Order: sequence, then structure tokens, then C-alpha cells
Amino acid sequence: MDLRSGNLRRFLSTTSSLFDRPLSAAKAARVTEQIPPSTTLFVSGLSGRTTNQKLREAFANFGDVIQAKVVTDRSSLSNHSKGYGFVRYSNLEDAKKGMEGMDGQFLDGRVIFTEYAKPKDTL
Repeated sequence: MDLRSGNLRRFLSTTSSLFDRPLSAAKAARVTEQIPPSTTLFVSGLSGRTTNQKLREAFANFGDVIQAKVVTDRSSLSNHSKGYGFVRYSNLEDAKKGMEGMDGQFLDGRVIFTEYAKPKDTL
């Protein structure tokens, strides 16, 4: 393909529609849906070395943690971490501080991400 003749530009302009497809209505609704504030945070990006205790200690710097749970694979013999977990605070203010304070931070060598957990009835 000769780059000087504009063939590449023409090729890219005809194939760009493959990558720029609009989201379906259902997907668009999920993307723009706001999760209401909750005392429970969803934490993703956890290392396989992160324990319930380490998760609790990291988030306790921002308020009163009631529960910290790393979700593990029950089917494996070693209960290997699935890479995500939940942290529950005693009140919304502490949960907000924890979410803002820990989002994008390192924990056990991995960058973690936090958001309000979705209510169980919407899962």
C-alpha cells in the first residue's frame, strides 16, 4: 500500500466504522447509570497476595471499617483471590472518604480502583 497516495487514509476511513460503532441502548444505559452512594465499596484490581486483613488495614485509614472481604475462588483448593473485594463502612461519609482516598492507589504492588457497590437486587 502506497502511503503517499492517500490509500492508507482511504483504507482507515472505510474501516473506522468497525471501531466506532454506537453502543446498544442497554449498554449505553449501563455505562451512564450512576450507582447511588452506599456504605459498601467495590474494590477491583486486587493482588493475589491481598488478604482480608490487609484490605481492612488499608481502608481503615479513612474511617470505621465494619467488614473487608477479598472474594476468592471457592472451586480452587488454595482459595485464590479473584482480584476484587468489598469494604463496608459504618457510614456514608467514611465510605466516600475511603473511595476517594484509595481509588488509583497501590495495594500489594497493584493499582486498585474503588466505586460504590451496586445493590444486590441490580446484579
